[in-house]
Amino acid sequence: MRFMMIVKHAENQGMPPKELMDAIAKLAEEQTKTGTMLGSGGLGPTSLGARVRLSGGKVTATDGPFTEAKEVIGGYAQFELKSKEEALESAVRFMELHKKHWPGWEGETEVRQMYGPDDFPCKT
Repeated sequence: MRFMMIVKHAENQGMPPKELMDAIAKLAEEQTKTGTMLGSGGLGPTSLGARVRLSGGKVTATDGPFTEAKEVIGGYAQFELKSKEEALESAVRFMELHKKHWPGWEGETEVRQMYGPDDFPCKT
C-alpha cells in the first residue's frame, strides 16, 4: 500500500536544527535502503510559492505569501508499506525525532493512503 505523509506546521517556524536534519537524513537513508521510502522533500515558505485556482470557471494565479494560512505543508514523504498501522508507526518515529531535536516545535504529520490509475476500474 502506498502512503503519503504530509508534515504541517506554522508558517514561521524558522529553519530546523542541524541535529534534526541529520537525524531525518539517517532515517531516510535507512528507509530508502529497505525500499519503503519512495521519495521525500521539504518545502520552502509560501513567500516563494504561488497558488493556481479554478473558481467560477476562471483560472487565476496568486503569488505568495498566503497571509490567511494558519499552517502550511512543510514537507512530504511517500512510502510503500504493508498497512496503515505500519504507516502510523513510521510517522510517530518521524515526529519523535522532532520532539528530541527541536524542543518546542509543534506540528503534525498527516498520513494518507494514495491511489493511482490501477486502483480505479477502466470504463470502456
